[in-house]
Amino acid sequence: MATFFSLLALFIGLVAGVVSLTFAMAWYEYANRDPQLLNNRLALRRLLFSMALIAVETTCLTLTILLQPLGWLNRKEKVSTGEQQPIIFLHGLFQSPACWLWLKFCLHRQGFSNLHTIALPPWKDVEILTERLANRVDELRQTNGRKKVHLIGHSMGGIIARNYLQIRGGAQKVDRCLLIATPNGGSKLAPFALSSLGRLLMPGSPFLQRLATTPLPPEARISTIYSRHDNMVLPYEHARLDGAHNIELSGSGHTSLLFRRRVLRTIVDQLKEERL
Repeated sequence: MATFFSLLALFIGLVAGVVSLTFAMAWYEYANRDPQLLNNRLALRRLLFSMALIAVETTCLTLTILLQPLGWLNRKEKVSTGEQQPIIFLHGLFQSPACWLWLKFCLHRQGFSNLHTIALPPWKDVEILTERLANRVDELRQTNGRKKVHLIGHSMGGIIARNYLQIRGGAQKVDRCLLIATPNGGSKLAPFALSSLGRLLMPGSPFLQRLATTPLPPEARISTIYSRHDNMVLPYEHARLDGAHNIELSGSGHTSLLFRRRVLRTIVDQLKEERL
């Protein structure tokens, strides 16, 4: 038992180290862009805020990593045949469907029962992953009897949702698309990703340029939810999307947005909003 807790403490320490490093890189970027940030950077209030930010992000990232094996299980999800539109969750790079467990639980308590996830392995090509999404959309539409679905994507999952909507012609089949902490303009930390998908997320990549120059489809209502303290989307402004409804939060890191109550309320409000 002592060995287990020692290994767990080592694992949490490694996660905390990675999280701290990403926040340090973000601080370096913003401080060079705006030297005024150096003023009072060692003030007690700012130090406590930074420590809390790192602690919460470390906790949330550790939890999602430990839950990853649950996302590998090939469990058959129940398909509702009621009036609710299916909601498909798309996880981020190096995550698994298990990262949505908390949000799905909360949405279920809010009355949403037609909830579905897709596994998006990081070693697959983006077009293969998009095709997997397209097949799932068609399957749920046929089984459920609804013409459209909702998409909720976190990080890279949001990019796959956009590829499906803008490039692959899926807009007619999607009602609402919510992008959480999605690097729509890329991230300067993308070169550190140990996956070919990371190259797609580099600012100015041909893939992102193609998405940027392709008009957003008016059929699908697209919203972004992002944090100005995101430690992975660098700079955080790259999570914004021109032409979409952008909702900026603060005080949350990249993964902790998935556990934040404000994000849940925003998602519920967006899903319940009637089309004009």
